[in-house]
Amino acid sequence: MIAPLFCLVAGYLLGSIPAGYLAGRWLQGVDIRSLGSGSTGATNVLRQFGKGPALVVFLVDVLKGTAAVLLAKAVLQPLGLPLDGGAAVASDSWVVAAGLAALAGHIWPVWLGWRGGKAVATALGMLLGLTWPVGLACFGVFLAVLSVSRIVSLSSVVAAIALPLLMLGWFQDQGLGLRWPYLALALLTSTLVIWRHRSNLSRLLAGTEPKLGQKKPGA
Repeated sequence: MIAPLFCLVAGYLLGSIPAGYLAGRWLQGVDIRSLGSGSTGATNVLRQFGKGPALVVFLVDVLKGTAAVLLAKAVLQPLGLPLDGGAAVASDSWVVAAGLAALAGHIWPVWLGWRGGKAVATALGMLLGLTWPVGLACFGVFLAVLSVSRIVSLSSVVAAIALPLLMLGWFQDQGLGLRWPYLALALLTSTLVIWRHRSNLSRLLAGTEPKLGQKKPGA
């Protein structure tokens, strides 16, 4: 049990790297959680500090999700636990759990009093590490909605809703059958992302959610 538990702790710590918070401190000496939407994610960084810092924060947040999953695979595979095609359910479950730990670290970072971001970029990185076709498909849905609506929060929520269907469809298309740990991951991730955007959903219904480029509270 030591190796799987190590993967969980490492996943959480990787996810809790506060890239957006550090960007605010380094650039202007401020706590970004006191600005805009209060999120430490790339969208709020974009609105407060510009495109360059936002891109760096986005990439770091994606990479920490991917790193958590790849680390779990690297640790568990040498122990004789198969992780590809026909993998044992136990192996799937621990790798998936490491990915979810990274999401938890991003949303509830211990370093910031449990107040972090909304986990969209970290979720993308986690998916790219687990099942990259599903990750790319989700990112495609996000970009398609964003290109039409110009609203980041709406794009994030639609991609989150699509995730369980995309995950289920991919495994069926590959003839791998139902892999319940991955489906559970998709459902939990979708729920977390939608829940973290509940204030955005209220503004969307009220017609006050800002579009990309507007420096106002948002996704």
